Amino acid sequence: MAHDTTAAAAPARTLASTSQTGYVELGSYLTSESEINAWYEALYHLRENFDEICGDTFCEGDYSNIYALRFRCSVDQSSGVIGRCVWVFAASNEEIDPATGKIQVTPKVWRCRAPLAPKTTVSALLGALAGERPLYATLPGTTVSIYDGLIDCL
Repeated sequence: MAHDTTAAAAPARTLASTSQTGYVELGSYLTSESEINAWYEALYHLRENFDEICGDTFCEGDYSNIYALRFRCSVDQSSGVIGRCVWVFAASNEEIDPATGKIQVTPKVWRCRAPLAPKTTVSALLGALAGERPLYATLPGTTVSIYDGLIDCL
């Protein structure tokens, strides 16, 4: 009896997944609690890793207050292959005019692409980013990390 239930459920899942086309945000693509937890833990640690190194690396010069806004990935709904991941950062530089007291603000935004290999899957990325130092993890099918991508961007 269990065999019949499983066989009937499998085609329904296949039909549902093939009827979905296009790209969605990675967090919306995930269905299992373990995958969802792994994704949000990776996002937490990415920001934490960036904050730990910012002052000694990227956050020098005119833009000393770089803030990691959001790391997002697009995923092909039908295949689970990642289209692109982008990490957005923002900062500003403020100058005070001593004669008038006016403050001139110069904002800056960076859109940094993660150096993913073509056809990287969600499960491969989640596996690579597991742990407390995802910023430095070698990305699947590459010899580089997200940190390496930031060097070329920030």
